[in-house]
Amino acid sequence: MAETNAADTPIFRALLTPHRSLGPRGFRVLMGIMVAGSLICGLFCIAIGAWPIFGFFGLDVLILYIAFKLNYRSGRAREEVSVSRTSLDIRQVAPSGLAREHHFNPFWARFAVSRHEEIGITRMDVEAQGQQVQIGSFLNPDDRESFAKAFGRALATAKAG
Repeated sequence: MAETNAADTPIFRALLTPHRSLGPRGFRVLMGIMVAGSLICGLFCIAIGAWPIFGFFGLDVLILYIAFKLNYRSGRAREEVSVSRTSLDIRQVAPSGLAREHHFNPFWARFAVSRHEEIGITRMDVEAQGQQVQIGSFLNPDDRESFAKAFGRALATAKAG
């Protein structure tokens, strides 16, 4: 009975999340600078009699704000990958919170990596029993390389028994 529990113990676990280079504090600073710059330029335009332009400065700030908010929303996506000797589990969570779970037997699973000469890894898939699941699509090339090496080793270890 203890042997079954040992086989279920994860050999590998990873939480994949999209990288966002600008944190919440940086976003507030950027928006503050944009609002101040737009306000100063807009007041200058009003002072020289070009008052209709003032509204366009506010529109620029609003469009930038919406773009960043949509970017941060897409950053809530994540993928949880776990490999044990008895199972390979992938849980993909969309930015909306909707989750899809995929379960594979590691002995039947195949890890397929597509590469481009200049870019590196362009796609990673787990395939088994007629199912194909793409993983790590939002990762940057360096993170894809790192994940692919670690995941490939873990899957080989699980298959070796």
